[in-house]
Amino acid sequence: MRRIAKAINFGIIYGMGPRKLSEELSIDHKTAKDYIASYYDRYQGVKRYRDEMIETAKESGYVTTLFNRRRYLPDIEHGNNRIRSEAERMAVNTPIQGTAADLIKKAMINIHGRLKEEGFESKMLLQVHDELVFEVPEQEVERVMPMIKEEMEEVYTLRVPLKVDINKGRNWDEAH
Repeated sequence: MRRIAKAINFGIIYGMGPRKLSEELSIDHKTAKDYIASYYDRYQGVKRYRDEMIETAKESGYVTTLFNRRRYLPDIEHGNNRIRSEAERMAVNTPIQGTAADLIKKAMINIHGRLKEEGFESKMLLQVHDELVFEVPEQEVERVMPMIKEEMEEVYTLRVPLKVDINKGRNWDEAH
């Protein structure tokens, strides 16, 4: 069920049509079409958002993240349907994923500053999508974990609060 929900949520918001959804979930075309119709009926704001982002891209030639970083989309009105569809997916995806990238970058800068300022020996090692990996001496774990969580959750105030899961382990796999 999780796989189906994930395919529907991410696929539909980024413009997956019934043919691709039916292939992805190994279901017939009509069922996929019904899933999409039902999704847009239940979550009308998603369809509205999608249409607005595509229209914005057509009008201005670009879309922006929450922090006004631009992504230019010269192919948004391309004559080739496949090329135009890809530009439309970028128009919908960029404000969401680009904003997420901006937020994690801001959090990384803030955390780096706090680590130095507060004299921690801990090191930020790696960013993987929306995850940060740290090397933390055992004696700092109890102090550094809440600081990292605080910096990530409070990096920017949104209408829906940012929530962060934080874990520890001797390696990345163990922390998961």
